[in-house]
Amino acid sequence: MKIKEIEAFDAFMKHGTTKAAAETLGISQSMVSRLLIGLEEELGFALFKRSRNQLSPTSEAFLYHASVLRLMASIRDIQKDADAISNNQLGSVVVAAQPIFCDTFLLDVIKRFKQNHPNVGVRVIDAGLQELLKMIDNNTCDVALGITLEADTYGAKVKSLARCSARCIMHRTHPLAKQDVVAITSLQNQTFVELMADSPLRARVDYIMQTVDIKRHIAAEMRHMRGVCALVDRGLGVAVIDPIAELLLQGTAVVSKPMEPTIEWEIALLKSKHKPLSNVAESFCEEIYAEIDSLHKMGILTSFDIQK
Repeated sequence: MKIKEIEAFDAFMKHGTTKAAAETLGISQSMVSRLLIGLEEELGFALFKRSRNQLSPTSEAFLYHASVLRLMASIRDIQKDADAISNNQLGSVVVAAQPIFCDTFLLDVIKRFKQNHPNVGVRVIDAGLQELLKMIDNNTCDVALGITLEADTYGAKVKSLARCSARCIMHRTHPLAKQDVVAITSLQNQTFVELMADSPLRARVDYIMQTVDIKRHIAAEMRHMRGVCALVDRGLGVAVIDPIAELLLQGTAVVSKPMEPTIEWEIALLKSKHKPLSNVAESFCEEIYAEIDSLHKMGILTSFDIQK
């Protein structure tokens, strides 16, 4: 059966005459009659009793129309979904990100994205580096945010977003708080609060400290940068942090200082090499770019050069 026949039948059952159905559909009355005859032939049972050019629905017609109403509602839903997809208002976005991004600028990204795409679901997964690379590789997330560019072997397409320079944080009463710049050599024998050993930032700090033979006492290790900053705020020690973690320091007694020599890395946006992004996922990426630009203007990121 053809959709035009279904539409003609639905219009007739709702309006009662072929003339009214024709006016509703914007076609001729004779065309409505032909469509109804064609539908009856395909169904194999009578939908109407015919008397003096008048049609009266049979009991089978009323039963069948109940099914047609459900079908027409489904068609309308399909059209609404198509319109929503066309306007980037339907679907979902799954983002894997290292914890520091989940706790800071991604919150603003999600807020703005939802304002513009209220019907699109967003799921953010707090993931360590190895986990988020695997998620990109097996297509269980749309995009991922990390601080590494060593992702090619995992089937990831990598876009550099910005460059970061590590900061050293301490309680405002700590002796190092008086320095404008914290020399790495001044960290000799200091008490530290650190991220867990599987963190890429922790690995970078460990490498630098070993290279210049800096000994440090590790008082505590935390999985999330938020916890590291909270312990520093409580005077437990100093820490080397991602500059984005400075967004967590408002209202605390923690001060942040640049380091010499600098410890640098890049924030990277990772996408699958094999699966194209949906329009809504691309829109989410645009919000990430805008937020990275804002962080650069705030001076939190040292460089900003996104090649879209």
